Amino acid sequence: MINEEILDKILKKVEKPGRYIGREQNSVIKDLNDIDTRFAFAFPDIYDVGMSHLGLHILYNLLNKEKGIYCERVFAPWVDFEDELRKNNIPLFSLETKSPIKDFDFIGFTLQYEMSYTNILNMLDLGDIAIRSKDRKEKDPFVIAGGPCVYNPETLSEIVDIFVIGESEELILEIMKIHKEWKKENKYKVDFLERISKLQGVYIPSFYEVTYKEDGTIKERIPKKESYPKVIKKRIIKNLDDTYYPEKLIIPYVEIVHDRIMLEIFRGCTRGCRFCQAGMIYRPVRERSVESLLELSKKLVDATGHEEISLSSLSTSDYSRLDELVTKLIDEFKEKRIGLALPSLRLDSFSLEIIEKIQKIRKTGLTFAPEAGSQRLRDVINKGIEEENLIDSVKNAFELGWSTVKLYFMIGLPTETKEDVYGIKDLSYKVKEVFFKLPREKRKGNLRVTSSASCFVPKPFTPFQWHPQDTIDEFKEKQNLLKDIIKDRKVNFNTHDARLSFLEGVFARGDRKVCEVLIKAWEKGCKFDGWSNIFDYEKWKQTFDELDIDPSFYANRKRDYDEILPWDFISVGVTKKYLIKENEKALKGELTKDCREGCTGCGINTKFTGGVC
Repeated sequence: MINEEILDKILKKVEKPGRYIGREQNSVIKDLNDIDTRFAFAFPDIYDVGMSHLGLHILYNLLNKEKGIYCERVFAPWVDFEDELRKNNIPLFSLETKSPIKDFDFIGFTLQYEMSYTNILNMLDLGDIAIRSKDRKEKDPFVIAGGPCVYNPETLSEIVDIFVIGESEELILEIMKIHKEWKKENKYKVDFLERISKLQGVYIPSFYEVTYKEDGTIKERIPKKESYPKVIKKRIIKNLDDTYYPEKLIIPYVEIVHDRIMLEIFRGCTRGCRFCQAGMIYRPVRERSVESLLELSKKLVDATGHEEISLSSLSTSDYSRLDELVTKLIDEFKEKRIGLALPSLRLDSFSLEIIEKIQKIRKTGLTFAPEAGSQRLRDVINKGIEEENLIDSVKNAFELGWSTVKLYFMIGLPTETKEDVYGIKDLSYKVKEVFFKLPREKRKGNLRVTSSASCFVPKPFTPFQWHPQDTIDEFKEKQNLLKDIIKDRKVNFNTHDARLSFLEGVFARGDRKVCEVLIKAWEKGCKFDGWSNIFDYEKWKQTFDELDIDPSFYANRKRDYDEILPWDFISVGVTKKYLIKENEKALKGELTKDCREGCTGCGINTKFTGGVC
């Protein structure tokens, strides 16, 4: 255990000491004498970000309800606290018992964003744990990882021992059960890895070898034993009402990014946007019932005291019983003045009635995601909405009293032209015009339109996975174009760092060779790359040069359909044949209907559901 006296002295020197003290309301304290398996849930960013992550709360409570298992939390320390830890030779520790993370059986990282990978290395190093899995000893913890980024696990293949592919609520308990039996037998680590490799959804990178062609593409991927699966099939939860969901959430001492109840209403998406990885990897759609959501919300309100409930999913306005759910939640909590928040709304299913109900309790900002500035490009990406949808939606919102609207766009989408980029400005200005066309007595508040244009990053298991990403210079040219032409004080325009998106593209579609880049960049001091005040692109550039690895090979190169991609050994249910077909339709500007209107043949119903989705 960490010396509490020394820790107290250190905490007085750092920003937000509440990040590191633990003991929050609804956190779990167990007697270590009764524990067989210790699991450190490790979030590779600061407490403020990690505590807003729903997956943390689900797995934390799921594991802790099991007898003999203790799940504790550990977050990336901010630079001031890291300096103090290193200065005082204090290893990175868990919040619940202040135990060094080296004392745990598992360190479980959630991979939400490629540019947090250097923090994984930094946290292992702070915990006195070898970076490469091959250098770890028998008594060192297993490093296990899950989350959306593991759908291309190869860029972390030298670092992570175990990848969990898919939804983990059932699988993680199966792994823990095998671990308990293995631990009693006191066998070698490889024996445990052999046992769990037979579980659907488990990938052990050290059990495979990859060879390359002269052009740098993958030649072959070979299991080291016949018994190791050639294809790793993702895990899914078939019935969300039957699966675990926490009835209480930890209440942080400090303000976090999303300080509210997160109510997951369904998983998956039927829309088929061609840029969206989540829409492909989380198929099929599975909804929670209104009845179970209402019951959960009551327990969570009682346990937390939060004053807002966020309805969480990939496309909340597509929930089939949304109107009924919103009505019942409002009726249940109106006396307590608990507000409802909807994430980014689809313009074609924007419900005036629902918004009217929500604003009676508490008015929140409205966010829409047109994604592209022109109708042509929206058809290419299969967004399936018309400009009039946006105009009608914001008009309704303005008439109801809203005056703040956020619009999300992307630049660098396949087939994008200069006219498509100009469309971002045109659409933003049209939203402004809608407001000022209203009679003066109907305009409420001060209009603020915030348009954000992120840089498109092609991701695995999407129809665009074969496309080249824009170069840094191409992104900057488009960003500068928009900055030059958006000059209205009512329209605020934001962009993302093109260099960061470029690196994200490298790691999103990288192979095993990129892992060495990650390690060397961290050795040069790279960490918190997603934070603009810390991100140092020059160190990354130097690293690629020193290792003689061309990052544009991963980010800016077009792939052929017959190329073996680093993630091809994973089965998500959506077939490669379907993705190719969708890519070809994109190039022709052809739309694909919503799955709810009829099967589009993606393959998920034959491989994972055994029938109608």
